[in-house]
Amino acid sequence: MGRRRSADEAQRRSSVIKEEQVKVHIKYQDFEQTFTGDVNQVWISVNRFFNEMVPALETVKKVLLTVDLEGLIEDCKNIIAIAPEGSVLLVSRSKLTDSETLTLHLLAAHIGNKLGHTKEVLTKEELQAGLGKSAKITSTRLGELIRDGYVIKTDDGNYKITTLGIRQFQEEALPEIRQKLAR
Repeated sequence: MGRRRSADEAQRRSSVIKEEQVKVHIKYQDFEQTFTGDVNQVWISVNRFFNEMVPALETVKKVLLTVDLEGLIEDCKNIIAIAPEGSVLLVSRSKLTDSETLTLHLLAAHIGNKLGHTKEVLTKEELQAGLGKSAKITSTRLGELIRDGYVIKTDDGNYKITTLGIRQFQEEALPEIRQKLAR
């Protein structure tokens, strides 16, 4: 009689689990999916998600140009900083080229924006003040940075650094700047 009661109890539990609705929400990077249904349906759907979607997202990730913000901040340590009044260069402009100076200002604005402290775009006047040169020189250097894909001019006439610009600057120019500063 004890065995029969155990079998009946197990069957009752199993049917209760099947009748209960389960809701599982998965957030993986920028992708979100919610699965709702009985336990078995949700279990199958979640497994399918991990077996099909994650490898697909990993494949897509290989061609997406992204920036590691934490690594970027570490690479910019002691070169730029974010102050309550905006971004600042911590190095003398005399040790930098005009293009490096402009790019660092735009990079600092980008980082400040990602941290929630500054706007991501800078006006030509703000960049000119940061460069400390004439409007003509500032325009010429900005034109070169736009041509090279480091910077874009927004619809409202402001400037911001591109993802490509950040990546190339981080990999190529920042190491050179560090070497110049070490001399």
